[in-house]
Amino acid sequence: MDKLKQIEAFVAVATRGGLTAAATQLQTAPIMVGRRIDALEERLGVKLLLRTTRRVSLTNEGSAYLEDCQRLLTDLSAAEASVSAGGVRASGHLRVTAPAGFGRKHVAPLVAEFHLAHPDVTVSLNLSDRVVDMVGEGFDCGVRVGDLPDSSLVSVRLADNRRLCVATPRYLSRHGTPKSPQELHSHACLTLSSDASQTRGWAFKSEVKKNAQVQYMRPSGPLDCSDGQVLHAWCLNDYGIAWRSIWEVQSDIASGKLVTLLDDYAAPPNGIYVVYAQRKHIPLRLQLWVDFLRHHYGLASYWKKTS
Repeated sequence: MDKLKQIEAFVAVATRGGLTAAATQLQTAPIMVGRRIDALEERLGVKLLLRTTRRVSLTNEGSAYLEDCQRLLTDLSAAEASVSAGGVRASGHLRVTAPAGFGRKHVAPLVAEFHLAHPDVTVSLNLSDRVVDMVGEGFDCGVRVGDLPDSSLVSVRLADNRRLCVATPRYLSRHGTPKSPQELHSHACLTLSSDASQTRGWAFKSEVKKNAQVQYMRPSGPLDCSDGQVLHAWCLNDYGIAWRSIWEVQSDIASGKLVTLLDDYAAPPNGIYVVYAQRKHIPLRLQLWVDFLRHHYGLASYWKKTS
């Protein structure tokens, strides 16, 4: 029980950003939260949080530990829900948000399957490439692709995702093939507009340089759009170079319609996540939906079938 309370305190502080906010969530005193964090760090033998009078931040070890702890608490909540439900069917309404392109291909079909499995649950699916204020706009959860910004949301990693630079053979024959990320500045790059979710730019990491770090750059071009599917279509029509997820362009690469570029600079995979607000009791319908996504996205056969 003490270990569980320590983990709950750590997750609350990490996601809420401070002892006071965590104490409010856990309905205890800030000093008690601090003692639980101290006991956890002493037991593990590592520093998880850097605490000052003004702010709390995660160490590298803390960041890695946080995701595992969130998953543990989610699994525990699911186990308790399945027991306490006593065979009661999930019901109610779920509001889900997802990126437009990924949502059409990999969320919408699963929403329909989920409803067939749980007919008493109704689902509203919102597809948008803008940064959605999930809590402020009343969504129960969101599926997100790529690096996640710091937030108080619980995040569950569902699968890996890799992005690639691609162009058509015809575009490359007309304009040449870039040999380094810096050469993209002399090409027509097809980018998401500023109100879309890709906030950090295109990511690259040299496979040649030892201990190279991931670097982000913002190439530009004559065309941008808030819808990734439009960028994909423009790329297929020879209008420029795009930076797209493997799930979107894999079949075009296999057929020869698109060619991958800068393979020696491909960044490590990021993730596909489901995120939702921290809460004491997760509704059964939400937990079942998260488990449904984890099951399907965790199957290698799923990605082969849908590519």
